[in-house]
Amino acid sequence: MSNGATGSARVVRVEAKKCKPFILDVMIYSPESGHKAVVSIERACTPTNESIWKFVFDLYKKKAASDEFDQLVHVSYRGLNAAENEAIAGMVNGLSDRQADQLPALHEASKEFAANPSDANKTAVTSAAKNVVSN
Repeated sequence: MSNGATGSARVVRVEAKKCKPFILDVMIYSPESGHKAVVSIERACTPTNESIWKFVFDLYKKKAASDEFDQLVHVSYRGLNAAENEAIAGMVNGLSDRQADQLPALHEASKEFAANPSDANKTAVTSAAKNVVSN
C-alpha cells in the first residue's frame, strides 16, 4: 500500500573505478570504568566513484545500575588531504601504536565536549581526532 511518499536512495554508476562503501568497526574498548568507545572506519563514494574516508569515534557511558550504555558523543573526521585519507584507509588493518596512543586524548576531549558542548571544546575534539589520524 503506497501513501504517495517516495524514499531516497544514493545511486551511482559503476565504471572503471569501483568504489564500494562500507563501515568497519575497528575496535571497541573501555577507556575508563563506566565508558566504552567504538572506533570505526567509513568509506563512502562520490558520484564519480572516488573514495571518501572517515575516522569515527563514538563514546558511550554506562547507565547506572544497568548493562546498557548511552551515547555521549559521535565524532566523524573526514580526511582533508591524500595523506590523511591514506592513513584512515590504513586503519582498516587496525590502528598503529602511535594512532592508538592518541585515543586517550580524544576520549578526554569528547568527555569534556559532552559535559560542555562549546565551540572551543568542539575544536579540541576535532584536533584530537586529527591527531589520531595523523600519527
